[in-house]
Amino acid sequence: MIIARSPLRISLGGGGTDLPSYYREHEGFLIAAAIDKYVYVTINRPFNEGIYLKYSEIEHVKTVDEVSHNIIREALKLENLNTPQVEISSIADLPSGTGLGSSGSFTTALLKALYAYRHRHINPEELAELACAIEIDRLKEPIGKQDQYIASVGGITCFAFHKDNSVTFAPLKISRETFHKLEDNLLLFFTGFSRSASEILKDQHIKSQKNDVDMLNNLHFVKEIGYLSKDALESGNTDKFGELMHQHWEHKKKRSGGMSNQDIDTWYETALKNGAIGGKVVGAGGGGFLMFMADDAAKLRTAMTKSGLQEVRFKFDFEGAKVIHT
Repeated sequence: MIIARSPLRISLGGGGTDLPSYYREHEGFLIAAAIDKYVYVTINRPFNEGIYLKYSEIEHVKTVDEVSHNIIREALKLENLNTPQVEISSIADLPSGTGLGSSGSFTTALLKALYAYRHRHINPEELAELACAIEIDRLKEPIGKQDQYIASVGGITCFAFHKDNSVTFAPLKISRETFHKLEDNLLLFFTGFSRSASEILKDQHIKSQKNDVDMLNNLHFVKEIGYLSKDALESGNTDKFGELMHQHWEHKKKRSGGMSNQDIDTWYETALKNGAIGGKVVGAGGGGFLMFMADDAAKLRTAMTKSGLQEVRFKFDFEGAKVIHT
């Protein structure tokens, strides 16, 4: 049995500029961090022929074309399994549709496991590009590349997305003191509901393709916040980083009417009055997790708990997608 895992992620600045509709014309930049919450994929050879799948649903089919799960179907097609005899299962530490890049984590974990199953090696950059090829090129999802890349690479990483579709990346250069401040004071709270990232990002994708001035100016500004966040964190100014998160959120809400709602706005205002410097909804928006940079983490935890939100504590992951059992 092969077991592979890929980390989920949080975005620390510049999110949204990793969509092809933006970076192919203007180049993108963002900071993302992998966290110690994972998607796990197991692959085994069953006794009988066929494809056996266990995720939120159960499938048993004879051919790859019959597979309903679109990502698994496309990944198996790439493997050219002429006489399929495989069992694939998936579980995750946190629900999908919550803004933590679960789709990209699933795809990279699946591919990592499939390569190990066929006794082949794939490096992190190749893994990320293959995952992007499945989700963006083959399945035409209106999403960006950050999820696949940070899941593959891990760490707290700066990514640049270039007009020729290439991606360059390097670790964020922060001190040990700043690292511990982030782990201690960057807090995640679950809103209690999920949403489809594709639906929310579709509006951004269409407007960017049409060169909508307001959308492009918004993304230009968010990209600049990404660079400023890099400078703030590398200089150890976590308070400034928190203020930039607030600016990011104010502009992010303008991209789509589905980005926020009355509950999220109320929770956000409560947080700002109770120990948060700034924050945002992680991912495409509309639900999932609220993330805050706190100057009083204990006070913020108390206020958010009283508001009915559940905190998910985390540490950063520096391993990326990996096989943990063969």
